[in-house]
Amino acid sequence: MKLLIIEDEENLAKILKIGFEREGYAADYVLDGEAGALRIELHASDYDAVITDLMLPKKSGLDICREVRSRGIYIPILVLTARGALQDKIDLLDAGADDFLVKPFQFAEVLARVRALTRRPRQALPTELAAGGLKLAPATMSAYLNDAELKLTLKEFRLLEYFMRRPNQVCSRQDIVDNIWDFNFDSLSNVVDVYINRLRNKIENKNGKVRLDTVRGIGYKLRI
Repeated sequence: MKLLIIEDEENLAKILKIGFEREGYAADYVLDGEAGALRIELHASDYDAVITDLMLPKKSGLDICREVRSRGIYIPILVLTARGALQDKIDLLDAGADDFLVKPFQFAEVLARVRALTRRPRQALPTELAAGGLKLAPATMSAYLNDAELKLTLKEFRLLEYFMRRPNQVCSRQDIVDNIWDFNFDSLSNVVDVYINRLRNKIENKNGKVRLDTVRGIGYKLRI
């Protein structure tokens, strides 16, 4: 999954980005509200959730919520705010925020709230995935093939989750990059191919029920 952080305190933005990446998420950040609103408008489909500060240069988190919702964009938004008054909370929710967290906070709570928000996407997604002998539980970061636990890195797990939510569909290389890696990733590098090959070696079973096929010139398909 991929997250967008809108935070004018760059040190905090970097801390959040590093924290999310350690949990296997891809994360980008921008440093003012105007840039954040523009990124959402142009690339909403690339992100699974937005984490934004309330008080931002150029455009507030409240204004971002209103503008994004007015454009018919329903990406989940978590607002970080120093304001804990009831009316402030009501204003945020009425503006289109899905959740809010009052500062100071622990990263563990931010992470838990993001997990909760991404379980409530525009379409209901199953909490566990299963097909062709593969079983995946995103909440516990566990994966099994024919009941044997798979030892996956965080990036391999996110790749497998991405494919299992799209079984037997051709996933373009660019779509994979957009959803698994951050905005600054060099899409011309061979890192994607390296991870695909590692994942393929771990999930392809001898009976051929699960295969990670290369679709030449386009991308990859998890055939189940």
